Amino acid sequence: MTTGTELIHQIESLAPLMLKEPQDPSGLQLGDPTQPVHKIMVTLDVRPEVVAEAIAANVDFIFAHHPVMFHPARNLDTRDPQNKMYADLLSHHITVYAAHTNLDKAQGGMNDWLAEKIGLQDIQVLASQEPDQLYKFVVFTPLENADQMRHALGDAGAGMLGNYSHASFTGAGQGRFLPENHANPTIGAIGKAETVQESRIEFLIRRTQLTTMVATMRANHPYEEPAFDLIPLANTAPSIGLGRIGNLPEPVTVQALAQQIKHDFGLSGLRYVSPDPSKLVQKVAVIGGDAGKFYPNALKAHADVLITGDVYYHTAHDMLAAGLNVIDPGHHIESIVKTKMTALIQQWAVQFHWDVTCISSQLSTDPFRFI
Repeated sequence: MTTGTELIHQIESLAPLMLKEPQDPSGLQLGDPTQPVHKIMVTLDVRPEVVAEAIAANVDFIFAHHPVMFHPARNLDTRDPQNKMYADLLSHHITVYAAHTNLDKAQGGMNDWLAEKIGLQDIQVLASQEPDQLYKFVVFTPLENADQMRHALGDAGAGMLGNYSHASFTGAGQGRFLPENHANPTIGAIGKAETVQESRIEFLIRRTQLTTMVATMRANHPYEEPAFDLIPLANTAPSIGLGRIGNLPEPVTVQALAQQIKHDFGLSGLRYVSPDPSKLVQKVAVIGGDAGKFYPNALKAHADVLITGDVYYHTAHDMLAAGLNVIDPGHHIESIVKTKMTALIQQWAVQFHWDVTCISSQLSTDPFRFI
């Protein structure tokens, strides 16, 4: 049996809540995560029509990129479509979880997906924050438990080094302890000193992974009181932040790039701002969603063009005056989450032997139409 808690644990290994912006209500939105999960739906937005789709498909867990509750409900009058949607979710026991700006910032998350879809190479973080702190996570466990512990921590994201995962070091030694009164020792007896052959397992982890890794270690450790160390290191992990910047394989004109994005994302229209649409560009910044306010970061990074949605009229004037080319394909290109996250959850289901089915919402929640 798989629960929503297990699924959320894995989601937050990919996109820790510590990464989210201060006012972002990412996380559990509604429902009971401890209930069993059999069928999951991935969507960009949770709208009444999506909830109806989920109910018809017997879904019991919805993963969304955009939070359901950006603003608290003033009342629970179910004549209001939004409130009725909450009632429908609760009455059908559907748990809803959202990962928004934390997924935008996460390595291998939203902005990496968009950058790869556009075809960027040499991808780096654009609007970076302070580099994430690295820790050495050391745990001591009986020899027979070492393989299980290494696999569990590696699967949860410990030991990521560049293009390598599950990187760890193991040494052997002797652990000694004396169980006192009220102890419940897995090995040995109360009042009797014990010596056990143990493995010392070391991983590098990020500060943002601390809570997840300690919880994973405890869940897979046979001891009542595991011994472990968390040692802050002077070296740092790669920067984290919103947006990505990289290079196209070959220079193209602004207009050609706009046409390519329109085609690749299946758009019926888009907007772009350019002092010279025939200018060749190659260095491209991308930030999913509404991120026009970050255009100074694109200028500072010497981007030829910025791709982001919902650009405001006056901001567009400022971008134009600064000589920055901007392509606005709209907010809805983040619907890439449906295919990417569905595939990832299906991968986790195989990896962790979950008896679950994961589907993507087949509805478009884009409110805009072009004529």
